[in-house]
Amino acid sequence: MLSNPAAKYRPFPAINLLDRRWPNRTISAPPIWMSTDLRDGNQALFEPMNVERKMRMFRTLCEIGVKEIEVAFPSASQTDFDFVRGLIEGGHIPDDVTIEVLTQAREHLIRRTMESLRGARRAIVHVYNATSQPFRDIVFGMSKTEVVNMAVDTVKLIKQLATEQPDTEWVLEYSPETFSTTELEFACEICDAVTATWGAGVGNSAENKVILNLPATVEAATPNVYADQIEWMHRHLARRDSVILSLHPHNDRGTAVAAAELGVMAGADRVEGCLFGNGERTGNVDLVTLALNLYTQGIAPGLDFSDINAIARTAEHCTGLPIHPRHPYVGDLVFTAFSGSHQDAIKKGFAAQRPDAMWNVPYMPVDPADLGRGYDSVIRVNSQSGKGGVAYLLETEYGIVMPRRLQVAFSAEVQRHTDRHGGEMSAADLWTLFSDTYFIDERSVRYVEHHLFEHGKAQGIRLTIEVDGVTHLLSGEGNGPIDAAVHALQGAGIDVQVRSYEERSVHASEHAGDAQACAFIELAPAAGGAEHYGVGIDGNIVTASIKALLSGVNRLGDAGRRESKARAA
Repeated sequence: MLSNPAAKYRPFPAINLLDRRWPNRTISAPPIWMSTDLRDGNQALFEPMNVERKMRMFRTLCEIGVKEIEVAFPSASQTDFDFVRGLIEGGHIPDDVTIEVLTQAREHLIRRTMESLRGARRAIVHVYNATSQPFRDIVFGMSKTEVVNMAVDTVKLIKQLATEQPDTEWVLEYSPETFSTTELEFACEICDAVTATWGAGVGNSAENKVILNLPATVEAATPNVYADQIEWMHRHLARRDSVILSLHPHNDRGTAVAAAELGVMAGADRVEGCLFGNGERTGNVDLVTLALNLYTQGIAPGLDFSDINAIARTAEHCTGLPIHPRHPYVGDLVFTAFSGSHQDAIKKGFAAQRPDAMWNVPYMPVDPADLGRGYDSVIRVNSQSGKGGVAYLLETEYGIVMPRRLQVAFSAEVQRHTDRHGGEMSAADLWTLFSDTYFIDERSVRYVEHHLFEHGKAQGIRLTIEVDGVTHLLSGEGNGPIDAAVHALQGAGIDVQVRSYEERSVHASEHAGDAQACAFIELAPAAGGAEHYGVGIDGNIVTASIKALLSGVNRLGDAGRRESKARAA
């Protein structure tokens, strides 16, 4: 690193806005939310989503309540084009959801993009071209006039092609890419040219609105500077009542959430981002954090995160990216306190909290129950003597490498045991408790045997189990053995959903014996509720997985009985 970085890097200039108004404003209503998980987020992945993962993400976004979803860059690949066609032709788009697609300002790409949307009820066509001085001079070698003309010609073409598909309600979105490093006067000039060419608000300002999206393509300054830029545009744009002013913050400086919040205070109507902040470089703005920040201030965000764990597991499955355990609101450890003083304050806060009172628990900005999280993991012992020590002993002595969330869950079992019996627990004691918790066969549901068979493209299973001593012969089909077994269990009135699945080899140790497979399955009731892990060990990975599934079913049953007993008491 340089001893004098000023010799290489220049600070971002201040915005000439001496009468700025945003610092005195507060957010009182949520913005329009637009998810770009399937486009901006997808292009940022090591391995882009396949069709199954794209569809799962799309459905999850719809269930959350996102009404505008950027689904693809259809001119970039046949996969993206086909996904758009599949959504439209398959009738997968809810009536209250609008799909959005992205295209560069090039004629052949625009024509391909418009073709992908044929038959859509309503669609947002998002077009962009870079406008900042480095791009004009270095990348494209274009003057300001040529850059404006490119945008205007692009809008004329989209408008012409839209008239050829009159059954679709068309919405134009324009982004001056690299807005955050573009001269404000020029950004305003090109945006005004776009809205005039489209005919925004002609005859009625409430109709034919244009979305002007002002991205911090690279976050180059502090959040207050971005807010100044947004307020300046908000106050200087022509036809402002015919414009939906949109934000697209990136997180290069780690302040995208703050920039988005200040941008909304500065006059923006809409925010584009990804669940949990996925996106190129350091990410797009985190929509979950933004929405739940509003929620903790008493503002209904219009998005449903009442089962935050299910949404997190879907995001991890679809993106292949883990969510950090300390991620705001959703991380596995955000409601976990190891510090003794924190634990004491939280315990006293819960004791004082009344169901009908305003939330007022120290260290807890939101009630975990509102997000579908339980209270079991709120108070934990220190990692050296708690989950960290437990995990270390089970791994080194018995070869069991537990997933992080199982470490947290089992440490609660250990703590309950030590609270009842006192004293320290040896590795053998831990193994006995682990076996009693997850492997014992004397519970209500017991594995007997299974047989797999192929049924067309589906995986079939014939599964024999005992439920309270009664034998059940079940059958089911699915996209794999676990999915088939889940469907088979419905025949015995057992309806669950798999939240996560991992399989690992049991490491060799003096206790482990022959090499075996270990499966970990995280289950929740299909009707909703807290998750519980099941664990299965066997020489065959499929058998281990089915044993883990039934172990999880028993754990759910145990939890339900404890809750019923607590309510009765």
